Amino acid sequence: MKNRPATSAAIALTLALAVTGCASVTGSGPGASSAPSSASASAFNATDVMFVQMMIPHHAQAIEMSDTLLAKDGVDADVRELAENIKAAQQPEIDTMEGWLTAWGAEMPGAGGMAGMGHDNGMMSDDDMSTLAAASGPDASRLFLEQMIVHHEGAIEMAQDELDSGSSPDVRELAEAIIIAQTAEIATMRTLLAEF
Repeated sequence: MKNRPATSAAIALTLALAVTGCASVTGSGPGASSAPSSASASAFNATDVMFVQMMIPHHAQAIEMSDTLLAKDGVDADVRELAENIKAAQQPEIDTMEGWLTAWGAEMPGAGGMAGMGHDNGMMSDDDMSTLAAASGPDASRLFLEQMIVHHEGAIEMAQDELDSGSSPDVRELAEAIIIAQTAEIATMRTLLAEF
């Protein structure tokens, strides 16, 4: 894969959008600890709860996919950087969402919390995850990009559903940030895929 300046600039822009788009929701950027705002305990509905309960394991799978890729040798440097950025953005969002569920007295999603979500929300199947785990080098980089595009598209659909029916200002703000950041990441991933 060619390491073109345009690709590096696209990744830098994606990270900047992810950090600024989510800063008010997750603290001061990737890795920042966050607590739910005082407004998070009021003015929420069932859509907000469902979105958060579904997005936590969705984000957790994106982190798992990133960890799988990052553990490999021979991965393209730009794809590696993207995977690191995804982890840095999504873990603080998970922490924030868990805080909301606690404040609302709502159930945390369990290990099987994605049951029923299926592939419709961009979730990877066990076979998809095994295929990624078995891939190496450039094939792993390419497969990660292809899978993460689908995964992000699912997150964007979920976030749009939240904007359509949710009532919590905090959760709606996160949904907007997810749409902005993950749309930018999809554009970056498509650029990277074109170079393979």
